[in-house]
Amino acid sequence: MSASPQRPADRGIDPGRAHAIAALLRGYLESGRAPSHLFTDDVFCDFTFPLGRVQAQGVADVLALRRQGHPAAGSVPRWRVDLTTAGFVLEFEERWQQDGQSWYSREMLRADLRDDAICALSVYCTGDWDERRQAHHRATVQLIRP
Repeated sequence: MSASPQRPADRGIDPGRAHAIAALLRGYLESGRAPSHLFTDDVFCDFTFPLGRVQAQGVADVLALRRQGHPAAGSVPRWRVDLTTAGFVLEFEERWQQDGQSWYSREMLRADLRDDAICALSVYCTGDWDERRQAHHRATVQLIRP
């Protein structure tokens, strides 16, 4: 496997700065409004969902990709950040209202940083669960942890 041209050289990431950028990303996921300095101009996103995979490059296209899948604001009630040599991994749950329903998804992403901004994202999503799917899951599965 070769290194991506988007990936910065492995270097020590300042933990405080990485956590601050992860918090800004969480704010964007909740509000749909990205701070102007959150992403590099050439940011690349590789998004995998249950039955497909799409990619976008550049701030406008990456923001449009997100808006297509999650046009409504919501919340990220659970999240965890783990640092990597190039940025961080963010594991999170999302909840939002759309078309009269409460929706849910669980995702994990890897963010690579360059100059205190996200230059690359690799996102994996369970898919968006509508109320029916959430009810079926609650009725058929007992989770050990939330």
